[in-house]
Amino acid sequence: METWNQSSDSARSHTPLMVNRRIDEHVEACVRHMATHADRPEMSRYLQTLEREWDLNRAVMVGTAVAGALGLLLGRRDGGGWRWLSAVAAGVLLQHGVLGFGPLSAPLRALGIRTRREIDLEKFAIKALRGDFERIPNDGGPMARANAALVAAQS
Repeated sequence: METWNQSSDSARSHTPLMVNRRIDEHVEACVRHMATHADRPEMSRYLQTLEREWDLNRAVMVGTAVAGALGLLLGRRDGGGWRWLSAVAAGVLLQHGVLGFGPLSAPLRALGIRTRREIDLEKFAIKALRGDFERIPNDGGPMARANAALVAAQS
């Protein structure tokens, strides 16, 4: 199943194809596992885990805030020499906010940090498998249900 994720957010479009595929394959594997082995309570527990997962924007905000605070703190100690770190952090945050991606996006994506949309797609697919929506057929076996859930989550 190669084309279920048709997301076109800026972070995803600036991420190497191999990284996007690895993230998509992880989602597919989780949804297929839920379709074949999980019961409703396990799906609900997994959905709670997904609710707590940090998305790319949150990771960038926290990382730049830490870098900015560190630059101010170290700059206070040595007379201002480290304040450039705060300026760089502000610039990275500004770029990420305006363009939707920045220099921190690539390494965070390579570590598997997903966009909010990617996390939501997985959540919606699991909810569809759990029976929260009427669009998912009960016939055709677990793999057909997993594929239908991924497609339904995308639409």
